[in-house]
Amino acid sequence: MIKKILISQPQPSSEKSPYFDLAKRYDVELTFHSFVKVEGVSAKEFRSQKVHIPEFSAIIFNSRHAIDHFFNLCKELRITMPDETKYFGISEKVMLYIQKYVQYRKRKVFFSETGNWDELVTLMQKHNTERYLIPQGENTTHDLTQKLDSLGLDYKTCVIYRTISNKMPKSIKEFDLAILFTPIGVDTLVKTYPDFQKEGVKLGCFGHSTAQHIKDLGLPLALEAPTASTPSLSSALEKYLQQNKA
Repeated sequence: MIKKILISQPQPSSEKSPYFDLAKRYDVELTFHSFVKVEGVSAKEFRSQKVHIPEFSAIIFNSRHAIDHFFNLCKELRITMPDETKYFGISEKVMLYIQKYVQYRKRKVFFSETGNWDELVTLMQKHNTERYLIPQGENTTHDLTQKLDSLGLDYKTCVIYRTISNKMPKSIKEFDLAILFTPIGVDTLVKTYPDFQKEGVKLGCFGHSTAQHIKDLGLPLALEAPTASTPSLSSALEKYLQQNKA
């Protein structure tokens, strides 16, 4: 019986979050605690990469973290992005966030409708004269660069933030299920609580890279998202709670 769930993310700011509805409906207690935190690289660290931002005509973002740290770094370096700069993103949700820093205009903001790299690359092919910059996290892994190489598009990657382990709860054994979102979050849990399986704590996750990392470690997964039947974590969690209750 699942009664207490640890979700390795900050608590949602909105009371309308589906997590809270699930907690009430299935009488479970949710604890939100980030296993990791994100910090930007210093201007000195960035300069050592020998990347001159004004040389690029298009920027690619794969997360809101990337947007925040990119524009914060520009501010620190006293770089003003030209109005004609184009911005490409993995999803509409990510790219709407860019309004925090620049005026949103459809003629210079492009995104994948499905959140798929293949679709984004197809868009980029239509703008094949651009010089693309991909600001990303340290140790970021995805197949975007391989696709760009195969098409001969002009691009460069740069590291603008890193993800590090956060302070963890004293005990894990009070939880029945822990839900993870990043490979480093998985590593943090395993390192901090090496006996979590003996304590009966099950694992859930969101994200293909996180799921693969868990499987590579030989750990069982109780629930996983996104999948064809459960595209969101809340839908995967609801399905699991329904099955567990039955």
